[in-house]
Amino acid sequence: MHQLTANDPAELPESTSDVKIGYVGGGSQGWAHTLINDLLQCTDVSGRVALYDVNYEPAAKNAELGNQLAGRDDVDADWTFEAHHDMEEALADADFVICSIQDPPEETFVHDIDVPQEYDIYQPVADTVGPGGAVRALRAIPQYREIAATVREQCPDAWVVNYTNPMTVCTRALYEEYPDINAIGLCHEVFHIQKLLAEITEKYVDEAEDVSGSEIDVTVKGINHFTWIDEANWRGHDVFQYLDEELEDRQPIPGFEPGDLDDEGYWTNHHQVAFDLYDTFGLLGAAGDRHLAEFVPWYLDLEEPEEVQRWGFRLTPSSARAGDGEGPAKMSRYLDDEGAFEFTESGEEVVDIMRALLGLEPIKTNLNYPNVGQTPDLTEGAVVETNAVITGKGVSPITAGKLPDQIRSMVQTTVTNQETLIEAGFTGDLDLAFQAFCNEPLVDIQRDEARDLFAELIDLEREYFTDYDLENADVLAD
Repeated sequence: MHQLTANDPAELPESTSDVKIGYVGGGSQGWAHTLINDLLQCTDVSGRVALYDVNYEPAAKNAELGNQLAGRDDVDADWTFEAHHDMEEALADADFVICSIQDPPEETFVHDIDVPQEYDIYQPVADTVGPGGAVRALRAIPQYREIAATVREQCPDAWVVNYTNPMTVCTRALYEEYPDINAIGLCHEVFHIQKLLAEITEKYVDEAEDVSGSEIDVTVKGINHFTWIDEANWRGHDVFQYLDEELEDRQPIPGFEPGDLDDEGYWTNHHQVAFDLYDTFGLLGAAGDRHLAEFVPWYLDLEEPEEVQRWGFRLTPSSARAGDGEGPAKMSRYLDDEGAFEFTESGEEVVDIMRALLGLEPIKTNLNYPNVGQTPDLTEGAVVETNAVITGKGVSPITAGKLPDQIRSMVQTTVTNQETLIEAGFTGDLDLAFQAFCNEPLVDIQRDEARDLFAELIDLEREYFTDYDLENADVLAD
């Protein structure tokens, strides 16, 4: 986090109570626990969290866990948690709305990953761009229209914080449905790059010791998961100037062979793609290599899937996305053993952002927000990722400046695709959606094959496309 000094600290409140957070996706067995962890370490804001999920029982379990933890002797925060059967009730009069949702992976995500592989299209993540990201976006848009409509009816002035991917499309759908909504999207990918830059700072700046990523001030520009950094500073030191030397020190790039990473986790990241992009275009790619590679197709032009390891990352198999059933067992441990849940520093910023919006302490950070000029060479109104200052008066994006022409060309292609998907999602037009699908850089196959792939994915996930005109879609016709 990047805390700021308030202009007049005497005007800031010391604490805020009776805050209501509506949580859509409150049955999460991952991010919901992070929110509980962070809220129960926040002592200057208190209130209640209303958890809603299409599956009520997991939300009820999270409410039980939150209330149990709130009663521990080592917790001084004053929060209560409650589960709700319907979204309207959960969001009624909310001050904040948090969105963290996902369709059942075995019914959707598995297909998004596995089916394109039958066409020799490999996706390390498949949740933002590529064939998997495009179809995931189409599924998400109707859900986010419903969320935005509920916010409009139940809590029109609330701040909505989205964590769901594809981040850009989901956040953009909120604004398309309810233009007056207050919404931002949060992603932690840039934090990892700040940590990398902190390590570089310690390596090249003599007086730098124990530098944290939050101390590195970066200029962020682009779109979610395809962000770029062209400035990095630490206490007046230009860290960006050391990237050439660091690039030389990391040679050769790519520096691995197929099989080298077999014993590493699926989420391993050696920043080879980020530095190769810097070597090629002069700006540092500011996301994990698994994400960056999906926007730039040459990294995934593979004869065999194992070849991707040359770039220091692995493909994530669909089995890893479907889960292994540990969630319920972990929840049982938490509920049965009061000490099993350990409070940690999560590194997430949503609580600090809420505190800033409540007027407690301003913050500067990167976030996803409609383009009002902070990236003047990208489509106005499209959701972009840059730095912003957040105070009790709201969100003020910081001008990031233009991208180099060649980078802008790549980024704008994705912006155009995502805007097309929004239009298709709001009109129910799958033929229009197919145009964006064909324009995905990873869809480098013949048009008839792309049509077959698109139709197969829609057919496998047909129950999630009831808001689309399936009957009159030429792309689905036999």
